[in-house]
Amino acid sequence: MPLPPHVADLTSIDLLLSVAELGSIGRAGRAHGMSQPAASSRIRALERRVGAPLLKRGARGTVLTEFGELVASWAAPVVRSAEDLATAIAALHAERIGHVQIAASQTVAEYLLPRWLVTLHARLPHIVPTLSSGNSTVVAEKVLAGDASIGFIESPSIPTSLDHMTVATDELVLVVPPGHAWVGAPPSAAEIVATALVTRETGSGTRSAYENALAAAGLGQPTAPLLEVSSTTAIKSAVAAGIGGAVLSSLAVAPELAAGTLIQVPIPGLTLRRELMAIWPSGRIPTGPAAELLTVAAKTHLQP
Repeated sequence: MPLPPHVADLTSIDLLLSVAELGSIGRAGRAHGMSQPAASSRIRALERRVGAPLLKRGARGTVLTEFGELVASWAAPVVRSAEDLATAIAALHAERIGHVQIAASQTVAEYLLPRWLVTLHARLPHIVPTLSSGNSTVVAEKVLAGDASIGFIESPSIPTSLDHMTVATDELVLVVPPGHAWVGAPPSAAEIVATALVTRETGSGTRSAYENALAAAGLGQPTAPLLEVSSTTAIKSAVAAGIGGAVLSSLAVAPELAAGTLIQVPIPGLTLRRELMAIWPSGRIPTGPAAELLTVAAKTHLQP
């Protein structure tokens, strides 16, 4: 229901509280950026609305009447709540027109975040995102250190000091160059495990997910890498050049598979589906543009 007229004007009520604190209509008016006549006029209008005098002149200046004291005592928490509301709105506005720092693993940064950021820009055009990429371990460290408001990782291992949410799913695939022996004669899972592959560095979510899947299937740990590379693009180039096979995200190799420059080889009896996660410090739910980005990213997971 609408507020009655005698309580709707919080500015005049706030002015009344300032008179009680400062002992002068003139000083209270100056504190509120108005002249003494303007302040007096507002107080008189408030008195008419409440139907009783609120101020009186005393030996020590202007003081509140008994009725005014009652009104002031009831109004003080209301004014404080209004100030809190104004502060919260200002903070929210500042967040929505400011910056958001994002950290993301390479797969997410290269193949998912660009689309998410386009949607974020459409919703919050004044936001300036800052993106840093690295492997999942580095991303988790950045979020924990406060260097990123939100992170996105592909590793199944998440530090206990981070909260998380699944935002997308992905599948790892084994790829080899055209003409590789495995193209015509797919290997067994044991043969794949025993073969040195081109891999990402330790701490990579892709590498961790592959190793964890092998362990869960009772296949043990893979043979030491043929070559360690810190870039997915460099791994694809190495495989295409004939150095060896690699296990990579299906998102990362989709263009090469379509073009025929890389060939997918099935891994018998092993499904390498994984969840891509958003992460943030435990107990600190993302707010402002970080929360908006989380909403955008989560829709990827919810889409059929």
